[in-house]
Amino acid sequence: MSEHARRRCAQVAALVALALAAACGKEAPPQMPPADVLVMAAETQEVPVYHEWVGTMTGFINANIKPQVKGYLLTKDYLEGSVVQTNQLLFQIDPREFQAQLDQSVGNLQEAQAALVKTQLDVARYTPLAKEGAVSQQELDNAIQANQANQAAVAAGKAAVEQARLNLSWTKILSPIAGVSGIAIAQIGDLVDTATTLTTVSTLDPIKVVFPVSEQEYLKYSKARISDPQEPRKGALELINADGTVYEYRGTISVIGREVDVRTGTLTLEALFSNPNNLLRPGGYAKVRAAIDTLPDAIVVPQRAVQDIQGSYQLTVLGADDTIEQRDVSVGPRTRSDWVITSGLKAGERVVVEGFQKTRPGMKVAAKPYVQPTSAATPWPTAATPPPLPIVTPPVG
Repeated sequence: MSEHARRRCAQVAALVALALAAACGKEAPPQMPPADVLVMAAETQEVPVYHEWVGTMTGFINANIKPQVKGYLLTKDYLEGSVVQTNQLLFQIDPREFQAQLDQSVGNLQEAQAALVKTQLDVARYTPLAKEGAVSQQELDNAIQANQANQAAVAAGKAAVEQARLNLSWTKILSPIAGVSGIAIAQIGDLVDTATTLTTVSTLDPIKVVFPVSEQEYLKYSKARISDPQEPRKGALELINADGTVYEYRGTISVIGREVDVRTGTLTLEALFSNPNNLLRPGGYAKVRAAIDTLPDAIVVPQRAVQDIQGSYQLTVLGADDTIEQRDVSVGPRTRSDWVITSGLKAGERVVVEGFQKTRPGMKVAAKPYVQPTSAATPWPTAATPPPLPIVTPPVG
């Protein structure tokens, strides 16, 4: 071995010795503290079982505003989208043609009335003369016939005047109901007739929700109506808005459809919900919900604690020594922010609600209590004790 190689080996050996000496003097790295998780004990509650149906909102009364005469639209006399009252002026059709027809009808009536006066005088004059033989019976008969014809002409003239007066009044298009007006379809200057839709006015308080139910659900409901004279229960329905919020007023079934749709096997139901501020509008999305059963002593946990893994459900459960356990569970209905656990969990066991993503089975953790949000902690309503929300009663008639 050359002198250079020997020196190189000596340097490497010295570096290795220094590294070993430094390693021997180094302390072991500190252990990581336990992960923080938020836990909550599983509770037992009486949980209502809800069923939901998707429907559509529509006005309690929807009036399609159409003219009853043909003519040019002169004015639009309402604010689109505003609340209008019964007999409020909405549109005006050019009345000049109909005013002329009325004037002509009045003239024809006056002419017929004048002719009737003459024939009445003829009959009154000819009657005693015919008895004395001063005029023939034929002349009297002709006068009587002419008088009757003029009476009919006067009656026809009065009807023509009334029709002309109606046509003139119909040039002012009034709202037949009180409600919320729609956007005008026809514009000023359009030639409109009886087939033209000008706008729509809808009565929105109460508002109607139309939704289909299956034939099986209908039969179950019908049996309940027979056995319970309180059916349909007032305020039994809740409405879920399109943004997921629960509508503040509860509704009542008002109409059950006549027949089952053979294509879908469903029956159409209608429900009424109070709508004092016209918040709900026709055509809107409506999810109707009703409590159809009650689960006594059901074990519930927050929905956010349940892990859905390819159709299987798991909970992260905390043992007595604060160690993590992954447990398969079976779930039941969901309501508000909680989920019913039907098997795999006992009441009182601690469930990890937040932080389970950073845990693994057997790991020790630092458990802290999970605080349920105020809105989610509100007790569930039961079928026997509905929430204290306003109830709308279907109008009579």
